[in-house]
Order: sequence, then C-alpha cells, then structure tokens
Amino acid sequence: MADASIENAGLLVVDKAAGITSHDVVAKCRKAFNTRRVGHAGTLDPMATGVLVIGIERATKLLGLLSLTTKSYAATIRLGQSTSTDDAEGEVIESRDASGVRDEEIAAVVASLTGDIEQVPAKVSAIKVDGRRAHALVRTGAEFELQARPVTVDRFDVVDTRRDGEFIDLDVEVDCSSGTYIRSLARDLGAALGVGGHLTALRRTAVGPFTLEHSRTMADVDENPGLSLGIDDAAKLCFPHRAISDDEAESISQGRWLEPVGMKGIYTVVDPRGQAIALVQEKGKRASSVMVVRPATLR
Repeated sequence: MADASIENAGLLVVDKAAGITSHDVVAKCRKAFNTRRVGHAGTLDPMATGVLVIGIERATKLLGLLSLTTKSYAATIRLGQSTSTDDAEGEVIESRDASGVRDEEIAAVVASLTGDIEQVPAKVSAIKVDGRRAHALVRTGAEFELQARPVTVDRFDVVDTRRDGEFIDLDVEVDCSSGTYIRSLARDLGAALGVGGHLTALRRTAVGPFTLEHSRTMADVDENPGLSLGIDDAAKLCFPHRAISDDEAESISQGRWLEPVGMKGIYTVVDPRGQAIALVQEKGKRASSVMVVRPATLR
C-alpha cells in the first residue's frame, strides 16, 4: 500500500524569478504543498533566474543523488568593470576602457577557460571557510582566500558582442560541471584581458535532464500546486533502470541486496508495475540500495 508521502513525493522544476533566494522558493513550496519536507538541488543566486530543482516529501532524499552534474546557463558578461561580488549586485571596484579589446583576444581567453580548468570561487559564494559560508565572512570584513577547485567547462560560446563606449557586453552560453561559478568565469575573462569583468545577467537553462521546458513559475505553482515529476518518473529519468521481479522488489525494499548484473554507477530498480523501488549501486558481489524509494512499510 502506498501512502500519502509516496503519492505526493516527487520533483518540481521551478523557473526562479530574479530577486528571491533559493531558500525563498523552498519556503513558498512548503506553503504551497503544505509540508516541511522540501529541499532544493543547486543554489541559484538572488540575481539569477531559471531552473531550480525542488524535491517534495520523500524525493528530498533523491536530491543529493541525482545525476545533475551538468548545468547550462545563458549569461551576460560586462568587460571593463570589476565589482566586489563579480556580479552586478556588488560595488564597482575598478573601471578600465575595454574598447580596444579585439574579438580575437576575447575568443582566445574564452578558449583558455574552456575544458578542465582550475577555478577560484567568488568570495560571495556558499563555499565554507572554517565552518562558515564565504559570503557571510565577507560581510564581517574578514580577510581570507579561497582555494582553486577543478571544474569542467564543456562549452563557453560568445553568441553576441555589444560595444558600448568603454564597455563590451558579451552574451554567452555555458555548459559546465556542477560547482562551476559563472561569475568567476566573468571575473577571470576580464582579468586575463586586463580590463576587469563581471556578470550582469544569469539565467540557468538546464540542470541535468531538466530544462526550462519542464519548469513552472512560482506564481503558477501557488495557484496550482503540483509536481513536475512523481518520484517514480524522477528516479527513472535521472538514472538508468533495471527491471526486477516482485520477489526481488520485496527483498530490496526490506534492506537486503540483489545479485549484481554488471551495471555501473547508481541505477533505479523497477518492479513489474513500473514502480521505482530503490536506487542501487553494485560493489563486489552485491547490488545494494543507496536509497530505498519504497520501503516495505510503504509498499
């Protein structure tokens, strides 16, 4: 027997508006769905808009396991101006005339920032420093340095270039690994060109398999609360799946393991009725659950 926490569990793909935090969206969803069990995958800055994946009820446990390793963005970078936050919400630190920077120079630096790179996160990021968020430390005036981290930028394309006096505004599209900061790309691009740079607009267009086409605005969600994907469809969309028998489903739902079949990574085991029973990973002679979607008590 399924219970309400299974029936109401799943993912909601929100098109976040500018000016609100990811936590604000979670709070609104708690109210709309009348539950405390709400979480999100991949924070978006208040300035940013676009795809934010929300987990409802039991699906909150999915969020940390989702194969949402790739993200896509449309952004605007202004060359000729550096800010304290590497985006338009910070104070201008320095302005330099960028009008002499040639398109070929921009293309060369963009190419150097593509692929596997080492990136220093922005100081207003959520990275923890001695147990505190970097953005909170910045507000205290504390001096600290963040370490560069390996990230992957699969695509960094300049799709439009607008020259406005001493500034150059670049519309760019970026596909990257989770943990990549687009504002840091803007900062590093401007620094390498010797004129400074910061992000003036950011829209996330995709997170893993979820795109803006799947998304709903919070106004729509408030009016008509409902999931984008139930927990079964979410588990099957985000992971490979393996069909199992009713006996195997009963076994894995009670915390036992299955025989491995040579599948790599985390995958979903699906019973004959199409229900996702668990997320499983094979190690040695066992295929063990990393999350039981439907424990025996809820089946």
